[in-house]
Amino acid sequence: MDKNTDLKKRRENSHLGGGKARIDKQHEQGKLTARERITLLLDENSFHEIGQFVEHRSTAFGLDKQVFPGDGVVTGFGTIHGRLIYVFSQDFTVLGGSLSETHAAKICRIMDLAMKNGAPLIGINDSGGARIQEGVVSLAGYADIFYRNTRASGVIPQISVIMGPCAGGAVYSPALTDFIFMVEETSYMFVTGPNVVKTVTHESVTSEDLGGAKAHAEKSGVNHFIATNDVECLKKVRDLVTYFPQNSNELAPHPKQFSFNKAKLETIKHILPENNSIPYDIRKVVDNVIDDASFREVQEDFAKNIVVGFGRLEGRTLGIIANQPAAMAGVLDIDASRKGARFVRFCDAFNIPLLVFEDVPGFLPGTDQEWRGIITHGAKLLYAFAEATVPRITVITRKAYGGAFDVMNSKNIGADLNYAWPTAEIAVMGAKGAAEIIFKREIASASIPEEKWKEKEAEYAELFANPYRAAERGIIDDVILPEETRAKLIAGFKMLENKAEVLPQKKHGNIPL
Repeated sequence: MDKNTDLKKRRENSHLGGGKARIDKQHEQGKLTARERITLLLDENSFHEIGQFVEHRSTAFGLDKQVFPGDGVVTGFGTIHGRLIYVFSQDFTVLGGSLSETHAAKICRIMDLAMKNGAPLIGINDSGGARIQEGVVSLAGYADIFYRNTRASGVIPQISVIMGPCAGGAVYSPALTDFIFMVEETSYMFVTGPNVVKTVTHESVTSEDLGGAKAHAEKSGVNHFIATNDVECLKKVRDLVTYFPQNSNELAPHPKQFSFNKAKLETIKHILPENNSIPYDIRKVVDNVIDDASFREVQEDFAKNIVVGFGRLEGRTLGIIANQPAAMAGVLDIDASRKGARFVRFCDAFNIPLLVFEDVPGFLPGTDQEWRGIITHGAKLLYAFAEATVPRITVITRKAYGGAFDVMNSKNIGADLNYAWPTAEIAVMGAKGAAEIIFKREIASASIPEEKWKEKEAEYAELFANPYRAAERGIIDDVILPEETRAKLIAGFKMLENKAEVLPQKKHGNIPL
């Protein structure tokens, strides 16, 4: 056999992974192979593999008879929409995708290249965990990856795509990345599996219920995006990266082509109900302001009382944070605060301007929230906004009460522009609650008849439940009509294009974790 033929044979062997039988089993489970996933993720014919012939060097427990070129992970680089991307894809057909010393080294090699060249990293996870036959060197391999995830955080975008099992220590690499995608029914994440849970806590639970895509989307908030199958998932990943810059020193791509249906300028006038106690969907406000079909919601099924996601305004990427009156009246709680804070910090790290739509009646009261630390968790959102140096604009649509008003990107924590609609109510609290405190003594003595009581409540509302007192003090920059919002935002963000703000010199702040 000549050398060229030998190379081709070796390549073919490498592409077979764990063999045809295991590939067929992967397909039977509704899953693509590691290489098929890379092919769908990247632009056609753009993938260049690195480490194709790497093999493990272990001999214990019969591993010397189970040697596969590539050692269970496909690594390399390619492009998405013409932009450089680094990728690794674990191959479950090779020893269950288990992580060995050399498997980890291949992933670390790609991570190092991504950092050196300032390009996003996408990891496709499908692994049974550490290769236990190798012992502690496998665990050390995980730690090498975690260390690089942490160093890369805020420098390059990192995306984890869970397309099979991801258990034990393996879950901490995705947890350190910026966004996690999961596939319904075929992917799951947990620190300890159903068998261990049953042994320790006597709870019977399936892998899907314990750590499936929906569990982490709705209950834990670990997962950011759900897909019904591998193909849909990879399409969503390709779409999402178009909203990111390559690294923290660049700006997100700015498509020159965009569309905006001007009929929405009329529609936006009628979104808010006349009665300020009736809920509405804040996403309708968002959709009627940004470019058509440009909103990509993040963590849609978690903490629904706050909406976060990416949108475009005349083609420019924005990070959007909005209170959602249609869920829990838009109140801020622990989960909403955590969700909002993490999103704000991602946007600030990657030079993505922030647009806030505010309609918040306050923080959620109750012993459950207080005992679980709403003070600390609420402070995370406050810290994230106050720390952000990107252009920041807030639009108050209706309620802006109490400390929640301060937290939601108020002027006094560094927002660049703050607008309010005529329907805005900017006050310490709602009129009823305020009147109960101001006239507490009269209420206790029953000296105020009911009709007089209603007058006092109306008096407070007239005085404070509007945007003009705040505008008088310069806390609000302008009161605008709903249909003027898009034009004001376009002008505002254009004005802020060259904003330069430097934080005080320090190693890093101590965010209230």
